[in-house]
Amino acid sequence: MKFYIVDAFTTEVFGGNPAGVVILPDGADFPSDEVMVKTAAELRYSETAFIKNLGGGEFNIRYFTPAAEVDLCGHATIGSFKALLYAGVIKDNGKYINHTLAGDLEIVVKDGSILMDMAAPVKINEITDTAALEELYSIMGLNYSEQKAAGVTLTPQMISTGLPDIMMPVASLEALDAISPDFPALSKLSEKYEVVGVHAFTLDCGGKEGETCHVRNFAPLYDIDEEAATGTSNGALTYYGYLNGFVKDGDDCCFIQGEKMNRPSEIRSHIDLDCSADGCEEGAAKSCLIKVGGNAVILAEGEIHI
Repeated sequence: MKFYIVDAFTTEVFGGNPAGVVILPDGADFPSDEVMVKTAAELRYSETAFIKNLGGGEFNIRYFTPAAEVDLCGHATIGSFKALLYAGVIKDNGKYINHTLAGDLEIVVKDGSILMDMAAPVKINEITDTAALEELYSIMGLNYSEQKAAGVTLTPQMISTGLPDIMMPVASLEALDAISPDFPALSKLSEKYEVVGVHAFTLDCGGKEGETCHVRNFAPLYDIDEEAATGTSNGALTYYGYLNGFVKDGDDCCFIQGEKMNRPSEIRSHIDLDCSADGCEEGAAKSCLIKVGGNAVILAEGEIHI
């Protein structure tokens, strides 16, 4: 079996979010679950993808952590299709189908970048009570009153494109950099709101054109203090941006993440809304299609002898 180590959501090695990718030989079936778990543990990345080529532009991808199989992994999907492109299995500027335990996803490869479907976006709730806002920002190491005085007018909202997160606006790049969560308290807050974690963002991009937001993601409830690149969270932020006026129908978005971790990541998204039925009202989330993805870089390749 051919394997690759791929840094996803980046154009530079040692950036983005790394994943293992294993491409099965043509006609071969998946190894046993035990072998795939052990392989993932040997590669030591959070997820390793195993790819079976079904022919006709369709693939069956299964995802394994060093402990168990998971239904889907965004960055490992981006890494998988980059590896398939690198290996000459697929061609650039094409559409493909990825059959996963989470469902069948359309994958678009365009100019070397990979975009994948997100689940239908949903606004779950928002935080408007002053005491609750002060609690959230305090847990994240910031002062809500200071952020409000510095120009934050947007409200934190719980948004999901497959996994729910709190979208938390901050006033500036400096404030984003200053975030230092109380992780035990954030875990309890995440349980309280029934979310994965907090996706903090600022519209202050330091004057750089083409960037939508700079972001940081925290999910200590799931043993992830901070994540360098999160596809589902930035998909949710795309929808949040639409609901709050800084993202428009048909927009291509660019989110910068991972800078604080010295793993700079660039996550791209695209939003399309079908306004024919409900006028694109807030409740018409099912008429909204969001794709998330980006580029990736092959760090290493080799053969697995099992």
